[in-house]
Parts: sequence; structure tokens; C-alpha cells
Amino acid sequence: MDTIAAISTPLGYGGIGIIRISGEDSLKIIKLIFKSNHQVKDHEIVFGKIVDNSEVLDNVLVSYFKGPNSYTGEDTVEINSHGGIVVMRRILELVLKNGARMAEPGEFTKKAFLNGKLDLSQAESVMDLINSKSIKQNKVSVKQLEGKLGKQVNEIKSELYDVLVDLEANIDYPEYDIEEVSKNKVENIVNNLLIKLSKLSDSFYDGNIIKNGINVAIVGKPNVGKSSLLNKLLDKERAIVSDIPGTTRDTIEETIIIDGIVFVFGDTAGIRNTKDTIEKIGVDKSIELLNNADVVISMFDLSKELDAEDLKILDFIKDKKKIIIANKSDLEGFNLDRLKEKYDIKAEDIIEMSTKEEKGIDDLKQKLVQMFNINAIEQNDENILTNERHKEAVDSTIASLKNIQDSLKANLPLDMISIDLQNAIKYLGEITGESVSEEIINGIFKKFCLGK
Repeated sequence: MDTIAAISTPLGYGGIGIIRISGEDSLKIIKLIFKSNHQVKDHEIVFGKIVDNSEVLDNVLVSYFKGPNSYTGEDTVEINSHGGIVVMRRILELVLKNGARMAEPGEFTKKAFLNGKLDLSQAESVMDLINSKSIKQNKVSVKQLEGKLGKQVNEIKSELYDVLVDLEANIDYPEYDIEEVSKNKVENIVNNLLIKLSKLSDSFYDGNIIKNGINVAIVGKPNVGKSSLLNKLLDKERAIVSDIPGTTRDTIEETIIIDGIVFVFGDTAGIRNTKDTIEKIGVDKSIELLNNADVVISMFDLSKELDAEDLKILDFIKDKKKIIIANKSDLEGFNLDRLKEKYDIKAEDIIEMSTKEEKGIDDLKQKLVQMFNINAIEQNDENILTNERHKEAVDSTIASLKNIQDSLKANLPLDMISIDLQNAIKYLGEITGESVSEEIINGIFKKFCLGK
């Protein structure tokens, strides 16, 4: 078993940088390069100097964690140096020169998984925690890091395994007087587990929103105020604002957190018929963004009469989750009835806005939060799926259990039920990592940052 090392803090200039070492030679390496008046001991922090021959590289703090009582389950050393790029790289090079090798992305957490310190769902939550953009995402990631998803999965798997053992005992040893598993018992267990798993699968909608955010497309004709709205939401001049139609020719995406929810806003090129080749590409991108959005904010300038292009946009969004913005309410010609007369829209579904006077901005934020009701998620302590791989595994388990239901209704032999039970257990094991291929494991940890 070799020894790995990497810088675990982002490269840059900061107060502290951490170089992490893990493996059987960790303590041996640190003794070669660390000089102190105190001995390096398990779970203690020692002050001293990192020395290359007679040259002092830095004054540092060294922590030693003897395996298996460490993050990776192996002997682990962490060197807390000053946070300069040069000093951290020089210390790392010295560690490598004395017997360690450079760690691969995510290899420390991979070792933790392989050594049984974390299940695979916990390991994946580490990267989700690092990448958290909001408090809600942070809370869900911490919950999974604590192993709550793995615990629920193992409880369901245990119930299925008990049924499988009883079934196979009846199949393999029919000559013995073993109590036959009743059809009703299997049906009840399968039905109850399907309810739990279906609830878990359905949670992915909310979980995906918490993890990846809500995609919002701002659409409308040129010069209706789309870029001004994005700038007001961001509270900075991100998009160019001009009286000249067609200024925005590409999509601009920005992340905004409203009430703890991540919204990814896309300011699009104005949708209209155009002969300008570059602008047409922008319009095509706008339509693509509109089609992929979770919600569409459609803006109209109601200081002017609506035309065919406005009606075309309304037609585009008729089947989408949407918010209608009646903009430029500060202008004298503003008339809300223009929109209601041309299209069947209720007054309560329209937000009157003046981006110039910042009227209606708070109403828009409030409506966005209410539309997705993410706050309700935190009111219970149930697991939420945020990982597509977990969602696929749960759905495959559900499919296997439904096959069992069908087999029971058709009075098929017990070995048919046994095969589907084995499959269900295997799919659940993919979540925790018990029955997942090495290729998938390697693919998961390659997405991690170096040093984690």
C-alpha cells in the first residue's frame, strides 16, 4: 500500500495552506523533513519547521492521525503551512522526494471509502458539500455525509434480504420442515417498501433543484427590459443596456440566491425575426434556453401596443411554467389591459414592473420562491435524493419490486421472485457501493478536487 500526498487547500495567497499525506510511510516521511522540540504523537498538533537538508522552508503545525482512526483509515499527516503558492509547492515536492507519490483527484476520499470509513453515498456527498452554493444545499449534503441515506437504503436492503433467505431456504431444502414464506407476507413487505422507495424517488425533483438550482429564462422582444431586469436582480451592471434593439446577441447566465434557493438566470437575445446572421444565432439560443428552463420570465413593454412578435412569444411559453412581466409601468402610455385583451391571462398572474424605478423586483423574487416551495422540504427529516446515479438505482429497485408483484399475481414459481429480489438488493447496493463496478467508482472520484 503506497503513500500519497497533495495540497488540500486552493492554490493562492492565504493565511494557511494544508498539505495532506496518507499511507503507511506518512509518519516516516514527516520525521525526515520536520524538526521540532516535541515528538509527533497521534491526534496531537505539534509546532516546528519543515527542513530540506539545512534550509528551513516554513514554520508549520503538524497533525498526525494513526490509522484506522483517520479520515482515510490509514496513517495520515497534515502539514499546516503558510498559504503561499511557492511555500506549499516546495513542501509538497519535499514530501514526494522522500517517498510519497502525487495523489489522484479524490484519492483520499476514495481510500476512506475502500477502507470502510464512508459508504459511496457519503463519499459523493463530500464533493456536494464542497460545491454547495446555498444553505439548503449545504444542509442536504451534511445529512447525506452523516450516512442517513445509506442507513435507509441498508434498512430496506435488510428487509429484502430476509425475504430472500426464507425463499431460498424453501427452494433449496424442500425436504425440511421450514415454514413456507406466505404470499401475503411477501406482498405486504414489497408493497410497504414500494411506498418508501417511490417517496425517495419522487424527492429527486426537489433534490435536483436544491443541488443544481432552478433554471430561469428571461425572454421577450428586443428592448423590453430583459437586461435591465438581470442587472437589478444581480445589483450590478452585468448585461449591456441600450435603447438599440438587438444589443444582447448571446445568452448571459448568472447565479442568484434568493431566500436560500439557487436560481440560474439566463438573459436571452430578444426573440424576433431578423436578417442579421449573428443576432439570429442569438435568437436560436434563446429558444433553446426557453425550452430547457424550469420557469420562464416573459417580459412585455406595455407602454406600446403588442404586435405579432409579442403574441408569438406568448405562444412559445403557453405550456411552460411562467411568470408574465408587464414592464415599463413608469411610462405614461403603460396599459395593462393590452396584455389581458390580447391573451387570456389573469391579472394575478401578471407582475407590474418598472425596472427603471425598481418597482416589482421584490414581487418577482417572492413569486419565484413560492412557485417551487423549497422551504417546505426542511420541515421534515426525510432523505432527499440529489444524485442522478442514486435516482437510477432507486428506480431500478422499484422496477424489480413491481416485477415481484406481477409474479405473485400470476402465481409464478418462487425462484422467479428470488431473481428479482437479488436484483433489487444489487441495485440498492449500488447506492452504498457494495455492488458497484470499479469503473463507476473510478469515474465518481475523478470528479473530485485534488487533495480531497
